[in-house]
Amino acid sequence: MEEIQDRCVTVFVQTPYLSDEALQDYIYELNFLITTLGAISIKSFSQRLPQTDSRTYVGSGKLQEIKTYIDANDLQYVVFDDELSPAQLRNIESVLHCNVLDRTQVILNIFALHASTAHSKVQVELAQYRYLLPRLKRMWSHLDRQKGGLNMRGPGETQIETDRRIVLSKISLLKQKLVEIDKQKTLQRKNRQQLVRVALVGYTNVGKSSLLNLLSKSDVLAENKLFATLDTTVRKVVIENLPFLLTDTVGFIRKLPETLLESFKSTLDEVRQADLLVHVVDISHHDFEHQIDEVTRTLNEIGAGDKETIIVFNKTDAYTYTQKEEDDLTPIEKFNFTLDDWKRTYYNHNSHPTVFISAKNKDNIEELKQTLYNKIKVIHSKIYPYNNFLY
Repeated sequence: MEEIQDRCVTVFVQTPYLSDEALQDYIYELNFLITTLGAISIKSFSQRLPQTDSRTYVGSGKLQEIKTYIDANDLQYVVFDDELSPAQLRNIESVLHCNVLDRTQVILNIFALHASTAHSKVQVELAQYRYLLPRLKRMWSHLDRQKGGLNMRGPGETQIETDRRIVLSKISLLKQKLVEIDKQKTLQRKNRQQLVRVALVGYTNVGKSSLLNLLSKSDVLAENKLFATLDTTVRKVVIENLPFLLTDTVGFIRKLPETLLESFKSTLDEVRQADLLVHVVDISHHDFEHQIDEVTRTLNEIGAGDKETIIVFNKTDAYTYTQKEEDDLTPIEKFNFTLDDWKRTYYNHNSHPTVFISAKNKDNIEELKQTLYNKIKVIHSKIYPYNNFLY
C-alpha cells in the first residue's frame, strides 16, 4: 500500500532584486527540502513586495488567498521560505488556522531526521532549543494572562517562565556535552598530526560523499537528498606515495540557519583547521554560480575563506546546454555554454586550480588525483619540512 504523504503549500516574497528565474530556483529548492522530509508541496504562492511584511510576511490579501486555497484543499501545513519572527508566526496562524512552518524549521527537521551519531544529535538538539526559546510564548497562547494589575500574572505566563527555565537548562547542558565532545575531537585531530588535512566543502547534494567514496574506496552514505551527510567523516587516502586525510563535511545552503552554524561549530572546525579545501560544485545545476557564491560567503563567515582551495566541478555526465542555431546572431548566453566553454572560462579566469569530473562515471579522476598530489606535496613540505622523504 502506497504511503500517504503530507501535503502543503509554500509561500515566497519576490523582492526587487530577485529575478523570476531565481524565484523558480528558490521554489525548487524549498520543494526539495520538503520532499526530503517525506512531504509534498502542491502549490507555491509568491508576492512581489519591497520587503517582507513585518506582521504577516505577505500582504493581508495574499494571506486570505492562501487561506481560501488551504481550506478548499483540506491542507494542514504551510511553509514559508524565510525564518519567521515569533510575532509573524502568531499572526499568520491566527489567520490560516493550520500548522505554519518556516524554512529554518524545515532544515532543523531534516537535520534531526539525518542525525545518526551522539555528536550530531546533540548539535541538532541544541539548534532546535535555540530556535524554540524566543517562540515559547506562541506555544502557550491558549493560556494568556487572565488577570490584570501589578504582580498579577495568569497561568499562561507562569507556564512560559517555567518552560523558559527548562529550555535554558537544556541549552546549558547540551553546550557542556558539546564542550566534552570538542575536547575529544581536538584530541583526535592531534593524533592525526604529520598528515595534511583536506576538507570537502560545497553546497548540499553536489556529490561530496560520492567523491570521498571514490578517492578513499569507502562506503559513506551518498544519496540524492539534501543534507544526507551531517557527521564529519575522515578517511586516510594515499595518492602515489603521499598519504593525507580527507574529510567529508556538512553541505551548505542559502539561508543556513544561524542556530545551526553555532551548534555545528565543532564540525565546522574541521573546515577551519584543514590545510586544503576541495570545493565541490554541481555543474549540472543551472545556477551553480550562485551556489559557489553561497559557499564562499559561508566559508568567509566561519573564518575559512582564505584557505588554499581546489575547485572541482562534478556531475559533468549530467550537464546539458541549449545549442544555438548556426544563423542565430544573438550574443551567447550562459545557458548556451558547452562544457568546453566553462572549462575555458574557469581555467583562464580562476585563481584556484580547477578540475572537471564525473564521480558517477569516474571521468577525469586521474587529473583530479594529480592536482591533489601536486597541491598536497607543496603544503606537506611547508608544514613538515623535515619529513619530506615520502616523495
